[in-house]
Amino acid sequence: MRIDPRPLPATLPFLGDLPPLLTRLYAARGVQSEAELDKSLARLIPFQQLKGIEAAVDLLVTALEQRQRILIVGDFDADGATASTVGVLGLRLLGAAHVDYLVPNRFEYGYGLTPEIVEVALTREPQLLITVDNGISSVEGVAAAKRAGLKVLITDHHLPGDELPAADALVNPNQPGCEFPSKALAGVGVIFYVLMALRARLRSLGWYESKPQPNIGELLDLVALGSVADVVPLDANNRILVHQGLERIRAGRARPGIKAILEVAKRDAARITSTDLGFIVGPRLNAAGRLDDMSLGIECLLTADANLAREMAAQLDGMNQDRKSIEQGMQREALAQLKDLPVESMPFGLCLFDPEWHQGVIGILASRMKERYFRPTIAFADAGDGLLKGSGRSVQGFHIRDALSVVAAQHPNLIAKYGGHAMAAGLTLPQENFPLFAEAFDAEVRRQLREEDLTGRMLSDGTLAVEEFHLELARALRHAGPWGQHFPEPLFHGVFQLIEQRVVGERHLKVVLKSECGSVKLDGIAFGIDREVWPNPTIQWVELAYKLDVNEFRGNETVQLMIAHIEPR
Repeated sequence: MRIDPRPLPATLPFLGDLPPLLTRLYAARGVQSEAELDKSLARLIPFQQLKGIEAAVDLLVTALEQRQRILIVGDFDADGATASTVGVLGLRLLGAAHVDYLVPNRFEYGYGLTPEIVEVALTREPQLLITVDNGISSVEGVAAAKRAGLKVLITDHHLPGDELPAADALVNPNQPGCEFPSKALAGVGVIFYVLMALRARLRSLGWYESKPQPNIGELLDLVALGSVADVVPLDANNRILVHQGLERIRAGRARPGIKAILEVAKRDAARITSTDLGFIVGPRLNAAGRLDDMSLGIECLLTADANLAREMAAQLDGMNQDRKSIEQGMQREALAQLKDLPVESMPFGLCLFDPEWHQGVIGILASRMKERYFRPTIAFADAGDGLLKGSGRSVQGFHIRDALSVVAAQHPNLIAKYGGHAMAAGLTLPQENFPLFAEAFDAEVRRQLREEDLTGRMLSDGTLAVEEFHLELARALRHAGPWGQHFPEPLFHGVFQLIEQRVVGERHLKVVLKSECGSVKLDGIAFGIDREVWPNPTIQWVELAYKLDVNEFRGNETVQLMIAHIEPR
């Protein structure tokens, strides 16, 4: 692992009366003006800049006026679950008489608005279908819905293919011709924007002259959760949405389901950060879609009954424990496939398959292998009928969805279907095509990346002086975000003396350190360490990459280093 300094602009911007360290941290993350640090809702990009938004609102106003039956078709991940919940709750707030949702079961129907899902949807007798977090590639599904006489509104954020579906309205910041400045909205962010536009239209039509205007800001906790869990880039616009949602949660105004998941995970809602949304709440919500049916997760978020929310949160927590166990077994099997392969012979693009692997967990497996071997990785599982489902994760500098497009163009009929983003993608292919696909994918990675790109690299914000290891700075950093994708939490590095070391929870290393000059003693923890290396009583000095955090134990707060990388010095 290489630790490099995070690049800084030649001239630091003026960001108001901030401490020099925070100014440097923000500047290194692309902040150019004080206005970008304003996280008030008034700073959100206006919804009018979204292509298709007026046509979408036209459909929705008609549906509300005619009391049409609306069916939301979601996705089986946390973004899809929160987007479905925001769609249902938001439309009910705004006056919709009949709103329901449908989430395809991952194992029966796969992803998106397929013709098969349209058949299921028709049993609910809807008049308007709304997709959330999917639909941009559902050409055949939209055609099937239109043949059945349904109106269709697509809301999505994924990259479009060569052909767009013939929906009645389509809202997606990434569709051709959309000038919305933020292309990073999550699916839940897109449907929230649609609701903002609908409320504005209803207000102009006089709907709220004799009754209170609904506060759709009540849904921002869900918007924050879905945005962070989907690992979309936290640009200035997304940081506003996430910040506002976190503020609602900290103030005790979250949905009962989010409160219940935090309770079962033993997290204090008043102290929650974006990291907690991504690593604590998101995985428990995702567990339902990975192992069973995301409807449990959506129902947990929808319910207003705190006791019912606690029951469902406990089920989600149990599913997450099962998911961890399955994942650990799959990791062992994947490592066994690679253990005898010399590093110099390892593919640049890893493709892994085992017929016993679980479809719902291959995305996490791909992520773990990518983090271990620092190269784009796709893990495959048996999807039945002679097909494999693959889930891929990428590294900086390699757009995995575009790479699949190149492979598909070079080898027609090799891939049945694919889609995704720069850093994550999914695909389906016939099982007999796996060897040829693995070879073609590796060739495309080799075309774009060099060997030095695959060594692993961390960007550090520098070293901290002895006097900077204090609670005030740790608290300030915790709340200076929200931190996340493309706006990473501050990471520092340095050399420390290792005083104590012990393993807790099977794979986590608790350490006591002294600063290099020996004047400050610090606690630290490294998660998921290699048990073949640690603990090691012969190691006295270590080089760390770490985050400065606050540890609370029995009401006392202390500084703690969250160790991202540790190696003997």
